[in-house]
Amino acid sequence: MKYTVEPIRNKRQIMEVEEYLKKKNYRDMVIWIFGVNTGLRISDILGLNVGDIRNKSIIELKEKKTQKLKQIFLNKKLKNILHKFILGRENSEPLFAGRMRCHRLCRSQVYRIINEACKAVGVAETHIGTHTMRKTFGYHHYKQFKDIAILQEIFNHSSPAITMRYLGINQDEINRSYQQFEL
Repeated sequence: MKYTVEPIRNKRQIMEVEEYLKKKNYRDMVIWIFGVNTGLRISDILGLNVGDIRNKSIIELKEKKTQKLKQIFLNKKLKNILHKFILGRENSEPLFAGRMRCHRLCRSQVYRIINEACKAVGVAETHIGTHTMRKTFGYHHYKQFKDIAILQEIFNHSSPAITMRYLGINQDEINRSYQQFEL
């Protein structure tokens, strides 16, 4: 059965996932915070090394899926957490490593981590996956700035309609219009 993952629309639930992961494994919390604050695909997050982010406010990478160069601004919260996370680590190490520091986490491990955390805090009404972090970033970025053109550029989508559908904004807006309409 194929399904589409959804963003987490409730900010309280996003914070509950963060707190759950912080108690369980600091690395996993950093992955979560990184994902929901940058909107990067998990393949791009897991491809980073410590040296890619050390002492930087803006990171540059080549997206694995699109092969396009991308710049990502690291907000204050993310910079502070990453600074603590990489203390004493070598630049050549994977940013997100498994038990053995020389091996990167794989996408399926992160999928299990995110799913377990979401279920533990009661985020079960939507389909959850690693892409949930990217969609959650996009959903809340749109809600804050109402600028679909910027998100279209961030996500490298070919049209605003694709970005709206990707985030589930269209259906939310339609549902809200029905709720607020009455004759």
